[in-house]
Amino acid sequence: MFKQMNVMTKSSTVKKSLVIVVSSPSGGGKTTIISETLKKIPGIRRSISYTTRAMREGEINGKDYRFISEPDFKKRIQENSFVEYEKIFDNYYGTSIEDIEDARKAGEDIVLSIDVKGAKKIKEKYSESISIFIMPPSIEELTSRLKKRNTECVRQFSLRIKESAKEIAASDAYDYMIVNNDLGTAIDEFIGIIERERKLAVKF
Repeated sequence: MFKQMNVMTKSSTVKKSLVIVVSSPSGGGKTTIISETLKKIPGIRRSISYTTRAMREGEINGKDYRFISEPDFKKRIQENSFVEYEKIFDNYYGTSIEDIEDARKAGEDIVLSIDVKGAKKIKEKYSESISIFIMPPSIEELTSRLKKRNTECVRQFSLRIKESAKEIAASDAYDYMIVNNDLGTAIDEFIGIIERERKLAVKF
């Protein structure tokens, strides 16, 4: 459900940084949508999640994820380095508090690509955060996309499909929903949401 918005203007305003939470089932297209958005609009960065999973072909450490060992990840948990973290399919994923605070100090918006459980924790910590759910056209289309990726065994694939159904069921809790029928249209909708929220995110 989209928010009703009344845009206010004033000569002396200061923009507040947006914390933008983005979730979708695996294969929903959120990574591509975020990457293309960062190329198109200024003043926005992406939080680079930490993970213990193996690096996939084509991924770059420090750009796609920060790949670390499980002992290192657990050490960071003890140091309270994460605003949220989850164990998903035998691997840990976490969002750095420092990433968010650095963006806010710089006056930039930050996009967090996280699952629905992590999104709930971010909302608890940053109540003003904006949440966007990227919906696949259908479970059948999502299944087809995941098969084409061919990055997991049969057991993991089955688990991902089951988890995807749970995530889709939780999408009503999000501020915005984008159905990714067409990538270009989905990117435009994503940018449109950010631009509208930027007009509201001002301090007088």
